[in-house]
Amino acid sequence: MVTNQKLSNALWEIKDIADLDCALFDKRGRFLVSTKELESPLESVAEEFALSLASEQQYNDTRFFKIFVEGELEYVLALCSSRDDISLLGKMACCQIRNLVLGSLELMDRNHFMQNVLLGNMLTVDLYSKAKKLHIEEAKRAIFVIDTGKKNNEDAMELVRNLSNIRTKDFVTSVDEHSVVLVKDVSEIAEDDLEESLEEFAHLLVDNIQMEAMIRVRVGYSNVLTSLVKIPDSYQEAKMALEVARVFYAERDTISYGKLGIGRLIYQLPMTLCEMFIKEVFGNELPEVLEDEEAMSTISKFFENNLNISETARQLYVHRNTLVYRLERIEKSVGLDIRKFDDAMTFRIAVMVLAHMKGQKK
Repeated sequence: MVTNQKLSNALWEIKDIADLDCALFDKRGRFLVSTKELESPLESVAEEFALSLASEQQYNDTRFFKIFVEGELEYVLALCSSRDDISLLGKMACCQIRNLVLGSLELMDRNHFMQNVLLGNMLTVDLYSKAKKLHIEEAKRAIFVIDTGKKNNEDAMELVRNLSNIRTKDFVTSVDEHSVVLVKDVSEIAEDDLEESLEEFAHLLVDNIQMEAMIRVRVGYSNVLTSLVKIPDSYQEAKMALEVARVFYAERDTISYGKLGIGRLIYQLPMTLCEMFIKEVFGNELPEVLEDEEAMSTISKFFENNLNISETARQLYVHRNTLVYRLERIEKSVGLDIRKFDDAMTFRIAVMVLAHMKGQKK
């Protein structure tokens, strides 16, 4: 329910405020945490007290209290003092720990709710009914999926929480072992700044996780949604952004579903159409140049420079005639003159289709 570390922090706060040592036991009287080493009989006394009907009990210089959460006994608190005001202090300490547990329960409940919404496991009527009970209102939101690979994502999740407002607006959860999902409220961002702000936040997530957790991550994010029932679709958008980026834009750490370009179209093509197109472009056998790293690097740089031979030659540190010779060799190999726009576009699409086919076979 609540980690021992958080319970320990709460006890040390009580000690700092009230200037007395304390210990906490579970509902069966088993020791959990304390601010000092306990005397051996105290745990057995706590066990007997947990089974009794009393709400408070004094044992030598130690006062025991029961902490109830939603009507059920959850903890036994021991305050090591016999001061006159010990009963009042104990009740206040119990209230503090109870509120800590209730806050954790609410967070867990909200987290479980959002997991079910993301996975589309709730009917619309149940979704709105539960959202009302948890005080979750309609708002402009965006879904970020942080892919951590097959590594433990606990560190990444904690860092995402630190960058989010999970107390009231944002949700940080996980639906599988290699990704963290952030449902972020973007209501306060102006419409004109939304696209830029989402991109900046995606880069912030990548930079912080890679720096603090030493994990290389990639972030895909959805378009903005305004309805809770749209969350499952937006989650799929963010996941698709990651998948398309993995195949076509491997150099990018962040990718928006709204900026997938032609990759979105190719990614959804059936294999039969892909195979037909590749056969139409290259024939029955793929040209060897596709496996030539130098040739493909030259082509990539040529496309980056909008088919400008002089600028490409300058950036590759080769003579213009050398580049022209390379392009002519490529033309003989693939049957396309990529110095011409139509052939260049055909070749670029064919390479992306091949990447898609390769990705589907993995």
